[in-house]
Amino acid sequence: MAKKIMGSLKLMVKAQQANPSPPVGPALGQRGLNIMAFTKEFNAKSADFVPGTPIPTVITYYQDKSFSLELKTPPASFLIKEAAGLKPVGKRNRTKGSAKPGREPAGSISVAQVRKIAETKMKDLNANSVEAAMQIILGSAKSCGIEVKG
Repeated sequence: MAKKIMGSLKLMVKAQQANPSPPVGPALGQRGLNIMAFTKEFNAKSADFVPGTPIPTVITYYQDKSFSLELKTPPASFLIKEAAGLKPVGKRNRTKGSAKPGREPAGSISVAQVRKIAETKMKDLNANSVEAAMQIILGSAKSCGIEVKG
């Protein structure tokens, strides 16, 4: 007999850097889930990613207080800014796009880089082909203030 699902939870956790501090600890603790088991399992599953890469994570938790993890691909905006070579700024070390997208470019990427990002994100995008996924990525790049050349 299958376990009874009590709910699901979405968190953005940095690859290989899960720890019991917020937002992970409080989100799991109020649902009665084992925080240390989550951090160990997440850090092991995210070993394929570059440390510090934000990973959208879907946690499905069951009536017996067990859980399952589903790791998604990093956000398109993160991959675009990384491909453009934008450096982290500020206290939180976040990369920023243009303050005025469409008027002041923050950087540029090539069509080949857009294709690579689209292929990476393909399983999480609502697209039937790589070309359709590229159009979604192009829209995200435009919103970030990143030019696509070539």
